[in-house]
Amino acid sequence: MALQRIASLSDFPPHLRGGVVAIGNFDGVHRGHRSVLDKALGIAADMQVPALVLTFEPHPRSLFRPDQPVARLSPAPLRARLLDVLGFDAVVEQRFDQPFAQTSAEDFVSGILTGALAIRHAVTGVDFHFGRERRGGPAFLMTEGERRGFGVTLVDAFRDENADVISSSRIRKLLAEGDVSQAAGLLGYRFTVQAEVTGGKKLGRTLGYPTANMALPPETTLAHGIYAVRFRRADGSLLDGVASFGRRPTVDENGAPLLETFLFDFSGDLYGETASVSFFGFLRGEAKFDDLDALVVQMKRDEAEARALLSRITPMGDLDAALSFLPR
Repeated sequence: MALQRIASLSDFPPHLRGGVVAIGNFDGVHRGHRSVLDKALGIAADMQVPALVLTFEPHPRSLFRPDQPVARLSPAPLRARLLDVLGFDAVVEQRFDQPFAQTSAEDFVSGILTGALAIRHAVTGVDFHFGRERRGGPAFLMTEGERRGFGVTLVDAFRDENADVISSSRIRKLLAEGDVSQAAGLLGYRFTVQAEVTGGKKLGRTLGYPTANMALPPETTLAHGIYAVRFRRADGSLLDGVASFGRRPTVDENGAPLLETFLFDFSGDLYGETASVSFFGFLRGEAKFDDLDALVVQMKRDEAEARALLSRITPMGDLDAALSFLPR
């Protein structure tokens, strides 16, 4: 059964009550998050009850620091897809607005955890805090669990092979540097964006390189440059390609950043389609060329390099396979 996305606790299905819930933002569903999520899945399987995720939309920082919007690694639809692949039954995307931010820690437990969800067990990271002014923490949750009859498992921060904590902010920094390969190692899958294909100036078509254009959120921190990518259409089909993300300095350096993907061996109309692009390698930084002829020469080199890189890739795991590989 496919994962259910639940936006309102008033719509929470009765058959999902009494489950195990993993609580957190889980932006990126990266390897650090997997230590929490996998623990919740394991406990739910042992107890033979539903496996749930409780998360928050929009990201809490959007409310508390609106002047510093967070660059999302996995917006809600993509996060839900990843949680579905992992095997969760449902994700509750609790609206994080001013009234919810004023909910006390006690009401969070009584109204949501033991009330609407009627949980049997909660799993979260050791640094998780909740409720008004973040007054609810691990010790409070453990005490409430003992008092109200649900189990609590706290999971230590997950560290990589170098004993460094894997975090969403660390991954965002790598993406800002264009290091999509190392970011993928921390995510456990290739960084992926999702957006609608829009019309452009069609300059690429005149140069022999028509592109599928996608506008990413303005807070996107991905480094401007050229990438080897894999493009998944709305129907699930996959196409390899080479993509430029940036302001197109040779032809329009004052425009808003745009993701432009040239798809190998493809012709057709993609306008209006919501598609995803997975990033496999950073080829070079953005550059301004003297003329369009010089740009085309470099684009041919980029295409050849991207084709060679993509011909060698293999899935990193279940999430990576689901996003950017065809089913076996």
